[in-house]
This record gives sequence, C-alpha cells and structure tokens, in this order.
Amino acid sequence: MRMLGGMIRTCAACGTANRIPIAHLADTGRCGRCKAPLPPGEQPIDVTDAATFDRISREAAVPVLVDFWAAWCGPCRTVAPEVSRAAAALAGRALVVKVDTERLPQLAERYRVQGIPNFVVLSRGAVVDQRAGAMRHTDLMRLVDGALAA
Repeated sequence: MRMLGGMIRTCAACGTANRIPIAHLADTGRCGRCKAPLPPGEQPIDVTDAATFDRISREAAVPVLVDFWAAWCGPCRTVAPEVSRAAAALAGRALVVKVDTERLPQLAERYRVQGIPNFVVLSRGAVVDQRAGAMRHTDLMRLVDGALAA
C-alpha cells in the first residue's frame, strides 16, 4: 500500500500499519506501537504512478531494480516469479519495482524500453545497467550486485 511520503508496512506482531519513508524502505525498522522489528519488504513494489516511481528512484538509499512488464506479455508472466525471488533475496540491499508499460508508457519511453521484459538498475535516479529479455533471479541479483560494486 502506498501513502504520500512513504509506504505502509503492517506489523506482523500487532497488525499496526506503519508508514516507512522511501529512504528507509530497505531498512529494518520498529513498529510504532509494539516496537517489534519491521523487516525490509520482500515483495516487488507495484508502482502505479510516475510521481511515486520518481520519488523511489531518487530517494532510495539502495539500488532500485525496475521490471518493465505488461500483462499481455508471456515472457513477462513467465519471469514474474523470478522477479519475486530476486526481491526476497535482495531485501535490505535493494528495492525491486514493477512498472506496467501499458499503465505508465511515459516511463517506458523515458528509459527507451523497446522490448519487455526489460530490467533497469538505478542508483539515486541514474541508470547503472539495463537489459532486455527474460532473466533468472540469479542474473537479476548479479545486475544489482554490479550496481552495489560500482
């Protein structure tokens, strides 16, 4: 769930909704009510508007792996579980964001996406790497590791 200024993460211990600032999405935090740990999200973030995408790409303290996809794309559907596996493995080290090119064609155009699936690694809004085509989660993780090493 998205909220102005951050994302909502629900505490597993008490069920409280906690707002996590974008800059801290990859951090382990504490629940505002019960003080239980709030681990980094392990699922891809489905971005539904360009403003949220821009804030995440600029403000994230870690690399952002962007999956440009569309519902009609067979290879995109095939690679979706790999993207989820990468998101879980990269939790705390990177954010994984999904952008539907049918919903947000201006973002696909901005990053010169010619074919999907297409993966872009961003660091503070700057493109570090970009690859088109279906990839395994281990390959996606290597893309991010390259950004972390740079």
